[in-house]
Amino acid sequence: MLDIETVASHASYEQLDERMQTLWNKKAARLRKPDDARTDAEMFYEQGAIYAEFGRVVSIAFGGFFWNDEDELAFKVRSFSNSDEAALLREFKELVEKYPAEQLVMCAHNGKEFDFPYLCRRMLIHGIELPRAMQLAGKKPWEILHQDTLELWKFGDYKNYTGLDLLAAVFGIASSKNEMSGAEVTPTFYEDNDIEKINRYCREDVVVLAQLYLCLHSQKMVADENIIRVE
Repeated sequence: MLDIETVASHASYEQLDERMQTLWNKKAARLRKPDDARTDAEMFYEQGAIYAEFGRVVSIAFGGFFWNDEDELAFKVRSFSNSDEAALLREFKELVEKYPAEQLVMCAHNGKEFDFPYLCRRMLIHGIELPRAMQLAGKKPWEILHQDTLELWKFGDYKNYTGLDLLAAVFGIASSKNEMSGAEVTPTFYEDNDIEKINRYCREDVVVLAQLYLCLHSQKMVADENIIRVE
């Protein structure tokens, strides 16, 4: 189970070099709706995090199921962060490579569209060789072990996006949005300098993801007392 939190690559549009400013201006023009009065700079701060070319990863949470000593299903999740994105991504790579690539099944909500490609793109930008479990080029669909709870929920229907928080509400799973929301990650990072708050949010998203995964497989959710959060 995996989730990442991302922010705009810089604290402000003005910190981008001239070439990247020009390229962002072009993207902003395509993104801007007719009634959108925001400047390119405002759009960068609010939306730059969504795009791997203009954003960066600041927190990664990774969790897995296991059977505890009482033979009960349990879940352990940890999150890690680093002001040096390259160091953070190398730490993530080391974690992934602890598991056999042919057996590791990673799951994220909308992970095939966002989390997995974002991580891969940012690793390549930093010159980090992708772990084998994330080397997808040339593979057939049935050779890719990654799972996506959004894809599981769609059942082949590609008309609509359904957010993690909505599915959590539908299945009666406690929300991860009590302390903050995804839109607050960039200001929390750059203005509040509160990375631990972001880490907590990232961990709770993974807890919700794990419970949703069980629900989508008609399994009983993990009891609260059997969820281990590692800071």
